Amino acid sequence: MKETAWKSPSNIALIKYWGKYDVQIPANPSISFTLSTAATSTRLKYAKGKGAIKVFLNDTETPSFMPKIQSFLERTDNLFPFAQEMDFEVHTSNSFPHSSGIASSASGMSALALCMMSIKKDLGLSIDDFFQEASNASRLGSGSGSRSVYGPLAAWGKHAEIEGSHDEFAVPFVDVADVFKTFQDTILLIDKGEKTVSSSLGHGLMTGHPYASSRFAQAHENQSKLLTAMLDADLERFGAIVESEALTLHGMMMTSMPYFILMKPNTLEVINRIWAFREATKNPVYFTLDAGANVHVLYPESHKEVIMRFIDTELRTFCKDSSYLCDHVGSGPIQL
Repeated sequence: MKETAWKSPSNIALIKYWGKYDVQIPANPSISFTLSTAATSTRLKYAKGKGAIKVFLNDTETPSFMPKIQSFLERTDNLFPFAQEMDFEVHTSNSFPHSSGIASSASGMSALALCMMSIKKDLGLSIDDFFQEASNASRLGSGSGSRSVYGPLAAWGKHAEIEGSHDEFAVPFVDVADVFKTFQDTILLIDKGEKTVSSSLGHGLMTGHPYASSRFAQAHENQSKLLTAMLDADLERFGAIVESEALTLHGMMMTSMPYFILMKPNTLEVINRIWAFREATKNPVYFTLDAGANVHVLYPESHKEVIMRFIDTELRTFCKDSSYLCDHVGSGPIQL
């Protein structure tokens, strides 16, 4: 068998995408920090065959991953028509623990998409834009995976103020002040268990949601405001928008039908501690949340020492087993 390998990072959305249309088209635009150390490494072995697939996670065959891989290959048939005539072995591993509040689907599907693009290139097939096509393919496996293809920031979904923005693929975004290109993200592991409601189900509940249209309009407006704040290095404005987006995401969950809550009591305790610390010390430390209980603590690299001391003395006690992960804004995927 031949093989190709890519390491692709996860990302954390600043403007949240919540709600989608078929197939994997976002109901609103989003923009994210590309992470650095939180990544998936995927080695894809391939040979002429009849479409047989084996998936290995950390060197252990994992049949439970098969449906997601098969769905990805079906959705990307027009991009990778050669897949039907090949056998594959997918060998994948994450640099972060499972159920840690980091989007493993984004890093995993983008790593797989990049491997498929490398095969396409090796076969001599026509490619207009390697990473744009990889982003499009990633989207079909995981919507947020479209953003993992670029760093330090990526924008996905049509937005009036981002040139070239598109619903089918993400675009790199670099028009920000330097302070944001080295931002830190410390992920507090409040809860390490599986989510009670999957993100896919949550997205689906935005169909017919009473506040859906208002939310989608808000996302467009917030993205415009965030772009200005990041260009002007306005940390206070940046933090206010990002925190509001995180709480709005969970507000949509709590007002859907059926409704659900993914935050835990310690999630709220951490948020209140961050607010109190910021008010008392004027340090630029902010939070965001994914669709789960864990808290991403965001802050400039220049304040790392004081913020890490705050995390160790006040916040880690609210984490499961006192666990947290340190990460920062990264530059995107690399071929292995």
